[in-house]
Amino acid sequence: MVMPSNDIIRTRKRNINNIAYLYVLPFVFVFIMFSIYPVFKTLYLSFTQYKGYGEPIPVGISNYKRVISDAMFWRALINTIKIWSVNIVLQLGLAFLLTIIFNDLKYRIKGIGLFRALFYLPNLIAPASVAFLFAALLDWQFGTLNQLLIDAKLVKVGINWFGQPGTAQLAVSVIGAWMWFGNSFIMLMAGVQGISKDYFEAAAIDGAGRWHIFGKITLPLLKPILLYVAITSLIGGLQIFDIPFLITDGIGAPHGSLNTVVMYLYNTAFRYNNVGYAGAIAYFLFLVIAVAAGIQYKIMYHKREE
Repeated sequence: MVMPSNDIIRTRKRNINNIAYLYVLPFVFVFIMFSIYPVFKTLYLSFTQYKGYGEPIPVGISNYKRVISDAMFWRALINTIKIWSVNIVLQLGLAFLLTIIFNDLKYRIKGIGLFRALFYLPNLIAPASVAFLFAALLDWQFGTLNQLLIDAKLVKVGINWFGQPGTAQLAVSVIGAWMWFGNSFIMLMAGVQGISKDYFEAAAIDGAGRWHIFGKITLPLLKPILLYVAITSLIGGLQIFDIPFLITDGIGAPHGSLNTVVMYLYNTAFRYNNVGYAGAIAYFLFLVIAVAAGIQYKIMYHKREE
């Protein structure tokens, strides 16, 4: 029996590899068309005056200068930061609390897989459904929450949750935290379970309390996962759009308190037909997110670098 030569074997392997490229071509095509191309097209349009039709008119960096002096943009950014700040505190606080409870050596809870699924479930619900659900629950006249508060005699009249700037921002923050805390919980749980149990058992033998163990062992070793969760939460939080847009009139009522940066960008492009300026807002927001993410990284790792 004649064995094929090495050259023939290499040629066959090369042909198989070349055929494999055909299977990834559809993904590459879709990725370029719907991810890469829009990024560079938006960058180009940000240097033009474009209404969504006709020919773009180059205007240099005037759109970016306008963003810097645009009071509406800065107000929308402040609104976004306020909503995200409360959201991240609630989201990470609840995720940390659940992580501590489910990983306590003394109080092991069975059925953790079921709890993971239940906590992650809100993340799978469409934002439109979530918005309409909470719009009904928090309705100031017939909402379930107000009825419970009145029945418990905690308030005499229903609270207009979405009719006042403070309560409207708080409500959106709580909704966002409810939607995303399950994702943060799963990430933190995965990080904790990746830590060797020898550390916890040795600390318990030495008489360390659960909070001492958490502060001296768990938290330092969770820094990479915590940084990932913090940065992804920052990126998602500063791009919040769907919940405020669907709950309000689409322009950020009441009194513009729910007018986030992405909502302002959307209305600028599609309501006021100023696509070029909207592109500049998008890239300016990208710069803000990049700087904020860099600051987060420095805060979390400055001691290690020293």
